[in-house]
Amino acid sequence: MRRRNWRVVITGLFFAFLAVGFFFVMLTIAPQSTDPGEMMRLVGSISGGAIGISVVMIIFGLIGKKV
Repeated sequence: MRRRNWRVVITGLFFAFLAVGFFFVMLTIAPQSTDPGEMMRLVGSISGGAIGISVVMIIFGLIGKKV
């Protein structure tokens, strides 16, 4: 039997929520930038990396550890 680590799952969900929030906040700021396309490319890759890490955290938390 495995025991799920809910702290890691909740932290992963919170991290994904922050990444999506960061993306949408920067989406509203992008038109004021001198190069909005490059700014959104960079923001998208940062947000994508953060969401990737959070997905891994959620999976590891749901798999858990042996009791």
